[in-house]
Amino acid sequence: MRRGRIFIFLAIILIFVIVLAVVALPRVLPMLRPATPTATVYQVYYALQNISQGTIITEDLLGTYTLPETSFAQVMFTVQEKSVLVGQKAKIAIDQGVPITSGMVVAPDAGLDAGGPAWANIIAAGKNAITIPISRLAAVGYGIADGAHVNVIACMLVVDVDPSYQSLTPNYVSALVGPANIEPAKMPGITVGVNNSAVAPQVFPYQGRTEVESAFQQGIYIVPSEPQRPRPVCQMIMQDVSVLKLGNFPLTAEQTAVNQATPTPQPGAQQQTGNSQTPDIVTLVVSPQEAVVLTYLVYTNTPLYLTLRNSGDTARQVTESATLQFLLSQHSITVPVKLAYSLTPRVDTLSLPFLPNDIVTVTPE
Repeated sequence: MRRGRIFIFLAIILIFVIVLAVVALPRVLPMLRPATPTATVYQVYYALQNISQGTIITEDLLGTYTLPETSFAQVMFTVQEKSVLVGQKAKIAIDQGVPITSGMVVAPDAGLDAGGPAWANIIAAGKNAITIPISRLAAVGYGIADGAHVNVIACMLVVDVDPSYQSLTPNYVSALVGPANIEPAKMPGITVGVNNSAVAPQVFPYQGRTEVESAFQQGIYIVPSEPQRPRPVCQMIMQDVSVLKLGNFPLTAEQTAVNQATPTPQPGAQQQTGNSQTPDIVTLVVSPQEAVVLTYLVYTNTPLYLTLRNSGDTARQVTESATLQFLLSQHSITVPVKLAYSLTPRVDTLSLPFLPNDIVTVTPE
């Protein structure tokens, strides 16, 4: 009997322990687990738009985004350092979306000299500045200003040449004339004829081709009526190229000081300078390979055209070369057929009509 009571007592104790464990463990276990570390994030400033060198940093030029601790660097500016960043001057050109670091800004009264001219600091790493000639028509009516973004179009004339002589085809031909009735071994020499045409001495001795005349079935030798016509072609060879300078850079120290004191113009802004000379050159910022290409085009007298684009547009478009065949096929231009009638008077060139307003009358003072 006593043994049964002991078993009952032990069972009650066991049930009490189990109930206590069920109730207490959910409360005790969280206290025994190690605390999970909280991830640290930082709100840092970045360039909300392209910031030119020498520009004073203002609040409207800045944006913020969150970076984890693993991506954060001590040189970045956090939102707590807003007063430190705002009012500083951009030491270099800062592209849109780039986090701003302490090495990118200087005090507003500090200089920007880093060796060489001030404008050399505007050129991005890995880029070169090169100057090309322009005209009013090739520079969008001088609508291009410092900091603008342009595309470059090149037009050239293509001709066929003799691979050996590197001269235009068709080649000139000459006849070799020797004395008559003399054996080749005893022939004193031969003469090179200047013109093998017996019809008209003024006809150039171009190399031609033989054809059979359809009416009398006689063989004839046809020569070109004029020299070879070059074939023009145009293509956009570079896109989204930055303009460093329209016209000449300052040469004297005084002009350089004035240039540094003048804020860098925003893309598309017209320059107001004391020099009213019409610019005939423009300096572009390109890659080293593109600089080599532009040098070749300049020394081969290849016309270059600049087209103005939105400075914030960085998209690249695939273009096709413009040739006569491209124009006829892509724009549905019909080649006129030969008819038994025509217009009179004869029209050999296309010219604009003369208008009465084209007459400019100068009134004497």
